[in-house]
Amino acid sequence: MLLTGFVFLTIREIVKKINIIILLGIVIVVSVFSIAGRKTTVNNELVHTPFVAGENIFYDVGEILADQKSSNLDSRFNNLNKKGVFNGTILYAENGETIFKNAYGYEDFRQKDSLQLNSTFQLASVSKMFTAAAIMLLKEKSKLQFDDTITKFIPEFPYYGITIRQLLTHRSGLSRYMSLADKYWDVNKPINNEEVIDLFVKYKPDPYFKPNDGFHYCNTNYALLASVVERVSGKPFDVFVKEHIFGPLKMNDSFVYNLRDKEDINSSIHVGVPGYRYRRWRLVEVGDYYLNGVMGDKGVYASVEDLFKFNLALDNGTLVTVSTLEEAFTRGSAKYYKRKKSPVPPTIK
Repeated sequence: MLLTGFVFLTIREIVKKINIIILLGIVIVVSVFSIAGRKTTVNNELVHTPFVAGENIFYDVGEILADQKSSNLDSRFNNLNKKGVFNGTILYAENGETIFKNAYGYEDFRQKDSLQLNSTFQLASVSKMFTAAAIMLLKEKSKLQFDDTITKFIPEFPYYGITIRQLLTHRSGLSRYMSLADKYWDVNKPINNEEVIDLFVKYKPDPYFKPNDGFHYCNTNYALLASVVERVSGKPFDVFVKEHIFGPLKMNDSFVYNLRDKEDINSSIHVGVPGYRYRRWRLVEVGDYYLNGVMGDKGVYASVEDLFKFNLALDNGTLVTVSTLEEAFTRGSAKYYKRKKSPVPPTIK
């Protein structure tokens, strides 16, 4: 221990002396340059011009690292695009600051129109976070509580004891509305949220388990949440989201797709970046689909820059309060789950 302490003190003293020597060296060099400076001749007389240090004697390490990350990301995504495995836009940020953003590939493969940073993509199930945000906004306005049952807002719904919280955390036990619609709906005609509710009222498919007795990721939960937003606010879901989320956050490229007032299905979707799939060796644009009339579980279109605005609003507590967000991030299911052998409750009174 004594030897170790002695060695440590000796090293520390050596480091101090080295630092002093380096510092003295810098002072001497600067002094030499200041004294020597630059000698020029003016009117046949020798004139001494003192040395002045350049402005870039100090460097921003964070800026250098950010440039390196930006260059690395650009190289990686360029390579992925050239290999045909990535076509899209990217925005990378740290601590609320954008480090890198760019677009790669085509918005329209047939016309060879290039993607832009404000190009909007269908977010699929990522849309659910906007539905959850809409519910949180209504909760903060005291229009509902997370533990209210959905029959408080949709009284005709034939399943009881299911709460808003259980819909948000996928613990309602409800079955998939898509399977119900595929069985009983004309797939050549768009279906909307209210018509989905009507199918559950009419056919009453058995739930998978009792409310809060398990976890099952299911689009039905978020379609019903969108219906709750409509019933409580008195506005179509897409209008509510535009007025209370997209508008205030200046998410000017974002919208909720819907088929309201449509009587048939379009062969293609005329908004946003279209989807493509391979048919043999050719890329074919994906057409519209009758379930696209249902909002809440999907259907939001947004650009990467708009998504970053949404992320910042959540982080900064400017959309919903930090306390509400903390409650939303609370674990919804137990860490470990063992299914109970309990009978499924009746679906009607």
